[in-house]
Amino acid sequence: MDNVDVDILGQTYSVKGGADPEYTRQIAHYVDEKMRTLAGRGTATVSTSKLAVFAALNIADELFRLRSRQQEMEDLVRRKTGDLFAALEDE
Repeated sequence: MDNVDVDILGQTYSVKGGADPEYTRQIAHYVDEKMRTLAGRGTATVSTSKLAVFAALNIADELFRLRSRQQEMEDLVRRKTGDLFAALEDE
């Protein structure tokens, strides 16, 4: 496992993990952008820890919405596949 130094809101963090270092940097950059976006919304007096919590909530919301959309797509594929099999059986 390699250590990867990443920068989030001007703070350097050493992240240890098994993922590709570039992937780790991309994730850190994404978190940094989320926090900076939230900080830029006139919440300059909000602490870094609160920004981190708000960013985590935003990212969790994205994840839940994507999971829901993925489930909808999987259900659609199952229905369409069933329809195709039924149509083939009718021939």
